[in-house]
Parts: sequence; C-alpha cells; structure tokens
Amino acid sequence: MNTADIIDSLMNDYAIDGRDIRDRIDELEALDAPTEEESAELTDLTAFLHEAMQYNSDADAGETIIAESHFVDYIKEIIDDCYALPKELTSGEWPYRHITINYEAAAEEAKADYVELTFRGRNFYIQAC
Repeated sequence: MNTADIIDSLMNDYAIDGRDIRDRIDELEALDAPTEEESAELTDLTAFLHEAMQYNSDADAGETIIAESHFVDYIKEIIDDCYALPKELTSGEWPYRHITINYEAAAEEAKADYVELTFRGRNFYIQAC
C-alpha cells in the first residue's frame, strides 16, 4: 500500500492492516518540514494507533482493523474460512437447503471480543486481547 493513501484507506476501505498505519506514522515522523496537513495527519494517526494498542498490543504488527460498516462481512469471511459446516447443510438437499447462518447475529455476538475505535468520525473494530 502507498502509505500516503492511508487516510483514504481508513475513510473508505473494508479493513486496514495496522502495519500500514505504523509505516505512515514513521514516514510522517521522518519529514524535516511537515505541512500543516501532514502534522494533523500524524497527530490523528498516532492517537488512533495508540488507542488501538491499548486494547491489542499487536495493533501495529499486522492486526486487522475493520470498518464498522463491513464488520458483518468480515465475520462471515471468518466463519466461511475457519469453520467447517456439517456436510448436510451444504448438501443442497431438503430440508437443509433452507437452513442459513444468521451472520448479523454472529457478528453482534462476536463484538464481545472486539473494541470499537473511531477515526475522524468513522467507527472501526479491533479484536481485544
């Protein structure tokens, strides 16, 4: 990822890797004469990452920070990738083809393991550990 685009990613993307935020902070800290905009970006990103690290010490080491608007999709991906459904549920046979997972309820329940963060008015989740 082009680190200069990190703000755009935070404001528009599905999820962001905390390492990308750390890289952008490092880049901004290395500037000899940052603009006012760059200084504000540095302040905002540093505060955001600091808050994330209070809840997850790996926030800057590859932990995924998920946009609230995509949290259900994120949980759906975790379920689909990490949990094997009983073969009857995926057989397509009656009555199993009418059984579905309530991903919204699963995401709501999963929030117990996450904390909510806010960056410039947009909410995110990071797994608390």
